[in-house]
Amino acid sequence: MKKMLYFFLLILVALGLAAGVGMWKVHRLADSPLLIRDETIFTLKPGTGRLALGEQLYNEKIINRPRVFQWLLKIEPGLSHFKAGTYRLTPDMSVRAMMTLLASGKEAQFPLRLVEGMRVSDWLEQLRAAPYIKHTLKDDSYRTLASALGLTGPEQVEGWFYPDTWLYTANTTDVALMKRAHQRMVKAVDAVWKDRMDNLPYKDQQQLVTMASIIEKETAVAGERDLVSSVFINRLRIGMRLQTDPTVIYGMGEHYRGNITRKDLETPTPYNTYVIDGLPPGAIAIPSPASLDAAAHPAKSNWLYFVADGKGGHTFSTNLNDHNKAVRSYIQVLKDKDAQ
Repeated sequence: MKKMLYFFLLILVALGLAAGVGMWKVHRLADSPLLIRDETIFTLKPGTGRLALGEQLYNEKIINRPRVFQWLLKIEPGLSHFKAGTYRLTPDMSVRAMMTLLASGKEAQFPLRLVEGMRVSDWLEQLRAAPYIKHTLKDDSYRTLASALGLTGPEQVEGWFYPDTWLYTANTTDVALMKRAHQRMVKAVDAVWKDRMDNLPYKDQQQLVTMASIIEKETAVAGERDLVSSVFINRLRIGMRLQTDPTVIYGMGEHYRGNITRKDLETPTPYNTYVIDGLPPGAIAIPSPASLDAAAHPAKSNWLYFVADGKGGHTFSTNLNDHNKAVRSYIQVLKDKDAQ
């Protein structure tokens, strides 16, 4: 009888030791770091169960004990309520921290920098190359984008998207991201339009955005934007053509090869402000908030001309004679640089 009792006691002790070792393995796995050495993007598909998740993590070399992992999910059931999505895993993350992340549903966010001064066509090219974007636009034409966003026409596309670093999660559509950028720009333009100076020669918001885009292409110097704006506003007020090269380049489209000839300046296009009077029919680039503000609040000046000074800024003039002197000075600066 005593031998039987000792036998059962030994079995209980063995079972206790086994359970203790098992729990130790479970907790050790939970607190151990992931096997990855670099940041890893992990995608968990809808409908994935506990066994499939363990196998996926093992096959992708993120954990090394899939069976112990199953016991972890049983012992800590709160970790088993994981959600489908795409997550960012880091080398310093423990298995428990990873499972907490998967249970939270906080998916990885990816940045896409959409820069001012670019065209919407450039942005659409970036979207095509961006990772984890779901592409729904059949092509990158402005007409297709306008239709997808419910705009009145392709002329409402250029200039009407807010430049920023946009964050998105996996499977965000190209249309959804562009809609966010468009809606924010509409709000920004509304605010600037309501706060604009009195008696500016704009018929509507479209013309303000167009002016802002020209300012954006003409200068990157923050302190000059309102001065450049004043030049164009002064010209509009006296009926003088804007004569700005960036509009010529935009009107040339794919024919532009890096320089402008006299023939280009004389060739009519809807955007060539050496030929047309007033503003072109639409924007030529994405304006920054600073350029929008400059278009709505030009400096008070008598400037009618400006030319690059060769030092990163511009020289402003009130008459053609002084302007021609500034042009000659700029050409000399370029020659001096070439001679060095």
